[in-house]
Amino acid sequence: QVQLLDTGGGSVTAGESLRLSCVASGRIDSIACMGWFRQGSGKERERVATIYFGGDGRYYADSVKGRFTISRDAAMSTVYLQMNSLKPEDDDMYYCAANTFVGYCPPRSSTYNYWGQGTQVTVSS
Repeated sequence: QVQLLDTGGGSVTAGESLRLSCVASGRIDSIACMGWFRQGSGKERERVATIYFGGDGRYYADSVKGRFTISRDAAMSTVYLQMNSLKPEDDDMYYCAANTFVGYCPPRSSTYNYWGQGTQVTVSS
């Protein structure tokens, strides 16, 4: 079992920054991939950024490239999402996710078997 605790959301004005954190506990040695998804009301959960633990490969959604950075502190079993130049369209609930059974970072949310409780990011124009 893996437990994920995601924090760091808040309310900001467009152009400002936030940093999300996700602390993993439990069987962290079983984690293959961790990352962040977001979901707005009535929308599907969208992959924002992921990092592969086996080789440090990183993925970013086109909409966040150049603005968001995912990083990992292996010693603290923590994954961060630095979000700069936030836009109103980034306003969503953000969820940390981990995958323990596939040896890469898959795109679909259904293939992640552990989730944080979510942290709200609100961006006003």
